[in-house]
Amino acid sequence: MARLVLLPLFSALLLATTITTSEAFSRTMKAPYQAHKPKKLTHLHFYFHDIVSGAKPTTAIVAAGPTTNTSASGFGMVVVIDDPLTIGPEITSEEVGRAQGMYAAADDKNLCLFVAFNLVFTKGKFAGSTASLYGRNPVMSKVREMPIIAGTGAFRFGRGYAQARTFTFNATNGNAVVEYNVYIWH
Repeated sequence: MARLVLLPLFSALLLATTITTSEAFSRTMKAPYQAHKPKKLTHLHFYFHDIVSGAKPTTAIVAAGPTTNTSASGFGMVVVIDDPLTIGPEITSEEVGRAQGMYAAADDKNLCLFVAFNLVFTKGKFAGSTASLYGRNPVMSKVREMPIIAGTGAFRFGRGYAQARTFTFNATNGNAVVEYNVYIWH
């Protein structure tokens, strides 16, 4: 009988010791690169070409939900992109990078996209650098703001925001040109 009383007492003591010595969920640390503190704010301006039709589309629908075709918002559609980024609104203007990633129709009632893509810069002083854009894009709004959550190369530890404005949208073929103003602390 004494053993039965000691066993729960011993178990409780062992559990209390384990809980008090376990590592915390989070902790504040010193920056891993002391010399890398955001020093400058860079403004990037370019045009994003979402080409969904024609001989060389830059998008591919990879998934659709059971109600995607009957939903007014296209809810459930997932699209992978490799869209050109150019200096001017014409597709023939100089390409400075690509938007590579995906977007999904994530609102059942309104035309609103969840976007997750990298802005991959291929020309100029930021060639080889990327900025990661991730957020909600209510495409019918005049100006949409989305966060820049990370980056590589010149934009390592980058953070900021992007403002998107539809420059042109062709309702017949679905192609769109979107003007982007991106601000990145790095």
